[in-house]
Amino acid sequence: MKILLKVTLFFVILATLIFSFAPPYIERSKNKITSHTAWPVSTAAQTLHDTLIIGDWHSDSALWNRDLGKLSSYGHMDIPRLIQGNVAIQMFTTTTKSPRGQNYKANNDDALDNITLLSLVQLWPISTWNSLTERAVHQANRLKDVAKESNQFEIITTGQQLSKLLKQRLTNKQLVGGLLGTEGSHALDGNLNNINRLYKEGFRMMSLHHFFDNKLGGSLHGKHKLGLTKFGTNAVKRINQLGIILDVSHSSEAVVEDVLALSTRPVVISHTGLKGFCNTHRNISDELMTKITQKGGIIALGYWHSAACDTSPAQIAKLIAYGIKLVGAQHISLGSDFDGAVTTGFDVSQLAAITHELLNLNVTESDIRKVMGENMINFLESQLPTK
Repeated sequence: MKILLKVTLFFVILATLIFSFAPPYIERSKNKITSHTAWPVSTAAQTLHDTLIIGDWHSDSALWNRDLGKLSSYGHMDIPRLIQGNVAIQMFTTTTKSPRGQNYKANNDDALDNITLLSLVQLWPISTWNSLTERAVHQANRLKDVAKESNQFEIITTGQQLSKLLKQRLTNKQLVGGLLGTEGSHALDGNLNNINRLYKEGFRMMSLHHFFDNKLGGSLHGKHKLGLTKFGTNAVKRINQLGIILDVSHSSEAVVEDVLALSTRPVVISHTGLKGFCNTHRNISDELMTKITQKGGIIALGYWHSAACDTSPAQIAKLIAYGIKLVGAQHISLGSDFDGAVTTGFDVSQLAAITHELLNLNVTESDIRKVMGENMINFLESQLPTK
């Protein structure tokens, strides 16, 4: 009996150590910041930055077990650091599946994927183990819990809520609005009715793909690079009907072409680089980017190496300036991919460094305001349900 008790105690202690220390260890290894001295921020840049309305189209912070309501010493983003960076609006996307050996060239649809293992280590509910829809809902619920416990953060689902928050921020910059989106529509579990369910859960943006081909069609990083399937076509129509914002990040160029021909609403590419500036497998062609904007779409530019070919604020500013020249300032936004298992040159609290570098490139104040957030706000005001 004593031996049994000792063995049981050993495994209890072992499990406690694993579930307590493994999640932060995993995240620290995935969401890194390059080592650097303090990035320069002039007085003029900081003064301008403090007056900006800043919005970001893509963060995967809800994937991790950190309490986003509290300031953390690791990762890229939490509510206190969003406030420090003067961010008004943040889109939180929910990652539900990523293949083992994930890469930008070609991936299989692995059954036992990285997120399955992460969900087990992070002690997610049993319902998430076999359902990608439940994984998305679980991450959304964690953000809703943060909103319930904080007077500085709320989930935005309507244009009315957005307008109210922006009005409140005129006298209180300590407020952040969060929106919910999916990182790929494999989160539907192959069921169109789950689009309606996710909408009811508060999701207002949905992307079609992540790193692998799925029932909707080809991924930019999948095996076949095919266009929309019949299911994908029906999903796009349903997404349009409900007024959900359509995100074509990670979709194959064939899918993007199909979506542009089919969609009755403008689309967003929520986190990307520009191939003419940084020629990697992560970025689609400048010609296709131009087509997106010709139909009223938004290109949100990211901060990691495969998007920008460098992670410094100066390089990100150059990417933004290239985008302005390519498609016009009214179509460029921020899409950090913070906490998306990427290495960046800074966290969200240090966004003023980008403003500084944009001024150094002689980007006009008007264009800086558009890129840093006004374009996102204008798009959301035109696309979110009014109430």
